[in-house]
Amino acid sequence: MQIILDLLNPSYWIELLSKLPLMKIGMAILLFLFFLFLRRVFALFVVKVLRKVFLKTKTDIDDNSIKILLGPISFVFIIIGFNAFLTMLDIKTHFTQNVSKSLMVFDLFWLLYYLIDLSKSAFEVLTKQYSKAMSNEVTKLLARVFKFIVVTIGIMSMLQVWGINISAFVASLGLGGLAFALAAKDAAANIFGSIAILADKAISVGEWIKVDDVEGIVMDIGMRTTKIKTFENSIITMPNQIIANTKIENYSRRNERRIKMRIGLTYDTSNAKMQTILNQIRDMLKSHQDISQKSTFIVNFDRFEDSSLSIFIYIFANTSNWTKYLAIKEDVNLKIIKIVEDNSAEFAFPTQTIELKKEVQ
Repeated sequence: MQIILDLLNPSYWIELLSKLPLMKIGMAILLFLFFLFLRRVFALFVVKVLRKVFLKTKTDIDDNSIKILLGPISFVFIIIGFNAFLTMLDIKTHFTQNVSKSLMVFDLFWLLYYLIDLSKSAFEVLTKQYSKAMSNEVTKLLARVFKFIVVTIGIMSMLQVWGINISAFVASLGLGGLAFALAAKDAAANIFGSIAILADKAISVGEWIKVDDVEGIVMDIGMRTTKIKTFENSIITMPNQIIANTKIENYSRRNERRIKMRIGLTYDTSNAKMQTILNQIRDMLKSHQDISQKSTFIVNFDRFEDSSLSIFIYIFANTSNWTKYLAIKEDVNLKIIKIVEDNSAEFAFPTQTIELKKEVQ
């Protein structure tokens, strides 16, 4: 602390410089300026040559690396010039050595900090393999985590250079981290939930899903929440930890949709008519280009209802699109109506027969 106070005192520098020849001071200043000039030359010429070489590559990673790494690499010339300045003046104290070491540590971690930005492209390529929708946010999260680690280790390294005991600092980080973890456990759970969604590829933007009682189209998948647009055109925001720990029904991932129905014919339908209608419905569905022939295919007269002879139909349409599915179902319904009409049969509806008897006097 006393050394720092001395350095801040102008009289300290006046006394120090008064002991040195003016020629030596001038040479030291010129030497430092020379390294600043070399730094400028490096930035203007060497980097310009490298940029011409890297422009021939197909990616922009190399071009970005020049811009990002220019600062910390060129800062090396300042460190060398500072050490040359001190050597020329023959100033070798514990303080100046620590300053020189601190500058080198600072430059190293500055370089590492910018290398994280350079690695963003690699992170994006990796995360896009799992989810293009979440790639940008996952990349930002990873970059922030690694930058925090680099800055923390850099500060601790610089404190170590000055002989400051970092044990208490590390202990405080542990306690602070524990308190932060307890306060942000829900946010952390949502982040890990988003990572689980990303890894499992359970859902994607634009897909039709159902989570618990929420059903709709996925509009956005963030690091904390997922936005779902319901069929009532309302937006529901769900925490990712809930989605990751809940059964998800993804309708968009299936290739077929079920058509399940019952049609009832009146009780005056003869056995021959019933058999003909059943065969014609089966033939119509088997020849229908939008009805799956590989999945379950059932057309049977299976029940005597109170007011009808019930035919059970269980088939699958070759689509997962809801609009197209409704069009296919409509077409099937119309063709069934035509088959029934062509056979002079009638659809049943709930009826009751009331018999009135007149009492004989």
